[in-house]
Amino acid sequence: MDIIEILKVILFGIVEGITEWLPVSSTGHMILLDEFVKLNVSEEFWNVFLVVIQLGAILAVIILFWKKIWPFQFKDKNKPVMEKDIFFMWVKILIACVPAAVIGILFDDILDKYLYRYEVVSVALIVFGIAFIIIETKNKGKEAKINSLAEITYTTAALIGMFQLIAAIFPGTSRSGATIVGALLIGVSRTVAAEFTFFLAIPVMAGASLLKMLKYGFSYTTTEWMILLLGMVTAFIVSMVVIKFLMGYIKKHDFKVFGWYRIVLGIAVLGYFAFI
Repeated sequence: MDIIEILKVILFGIVEGITEWLPVSSTGHMILLDEFVKLNVSEEFWNVFLVVIQLGAILAVIILFWKKIWPFQFKDKNKPVMEKDIFFMWVKILIACVPAAVIGILFDDILDKYLYRYEVVSVALIVFGIAFIIIETKNKGKEAKINSLAEITYTTAALIGMFQLIAAIFPGTSRSGATIVGALLIGVSRTVAAEFTFFLAIPVMAGASLLKMLKYGFSYTTTEWMILLLGMVTAFIVSMVVIKFLMGYIKKHDFKVFGWYRIVLGIAVLGYFAFI
C-alpha cells in the first residue's frame, strides 16, 4: 500500500469508530465517505471491509466493559464464580439478537441489493432523528422505569431486539440508534440503554462479520489483510475514546443533538445524490 491508501483506510477506521457507537448511522456515513474517498479495492472486498472493520469496534466494548460482560469472576484467588446476573443478561442479549439474525441470514443478499440505496439511508436518518427528538421531549422530567441491566426483562429484551430488526432491514437507521430509541420508549434509562446496545453489538457484529467472511471466503492478498487489520486497529482506538465520551455525555445530556444531526445529514445526503 502507498501512503495515500493507508491514510484512506485510517480515515474509514476513524469514521467507523465514531459512528458505530453514536446513534448517527455508521452505514450512512460510510456510504457518504465512499463517494469522496474510494479505496483501491474490488467491490467484493469492499463489502467485506465495510462489515469486518466493525470487529475492532467490538474489541473496544469487550475491553472497556469486561467486568460487566464476563460472567466468570474470581471472588478468591483459585475459584471462579459465575455471576448469575451477567449470565442471564447474555441470555436476554441472545433473545434480542434472534429477529435480526434470522432476517440477516435469510435475506442478506436481497437487503444488500435493494435497500442499500442513498434514498433509504437518507429517509432512515431523518425518521429516526425525528424519533429521538420526540421521545426525548416526551421523556423530559420523567423517571426511567429501568435503571440497571438486571432490571431488563426477557420481554423488554425481545422488544429491543425488534427495534434492532428495523436497523437490520433499513440501512441508515443505525443499529445503536434503533435499539436506544426502542429502549427509551420502553422506559429504560439512557445509560442502561447505551450499555445494553453496546453489549448487544458483540454477537451481532461478530455474526455479521462471520457471515460476510463465509460468503466471500478468506482468500485475500497480503495487502487486503493489511487493509482489514489497519481498519480494525483504527476503529478500535477511536471506539475506546468515543464510548468513554458517550457514557459521560449521556449522564448530563439527552440524545436530541444526535436527532438534529441525523436530520441535517439525511437532508444533505438526499440533496447531494439528487443533484450529482
